[in-house]
Amino acid sequence: MIKFHTGYFILTLLLFTIEVLIALFIHDDIIRPYVGDVLVVILLYCFVKSFLNLTVLTAAILVLLFSYLIETLQYLNIVQHLGLEHSVFARTIIGTYFTWIDILAYTLGILLVLGIEKLRFSAANRKLHQPKDNNLWLFL
Repeated sequence: MIKFHTGYFILTLLLFTIEVLIALFIHDDIIRPYVGDVLVVILLYCFVKSFLNLTVLTAAILVLLFSYLIETLQYLNIVQHLGLEHSVFARTIIGTYFTWIDILAYTLGILLVLGIEKLRFSAANRKLHQPKDNNLWLFL
């Protein structure tokens, strides 16, 4: 079940860097709130796949459920209930308010993951079934 996958780990680091850059330097009404939420579930998916040998669908569902849980905790004002409303770290990681648009962004991010993974596996499958000798096509 535990298996390190370098490719997913590199993607995790890249996406984390992008998320940090968005948080530090982009203060708009589209990229930071919406693109950031789409990217965060992709980041979490890549992180999970970096260390766990799960199927694409299993990892995607787990990440989506985790994201929904965090958003539900925001709805329940968990940061305030835990007395962490003055903690920048807690407010940044957990968040402070629920929005349905975040749920939509998380869902779109996971759908994007599923689409990319399907394309990736389809391309790999086509490559496996290509004739080894490209000169064979000259005779057809």
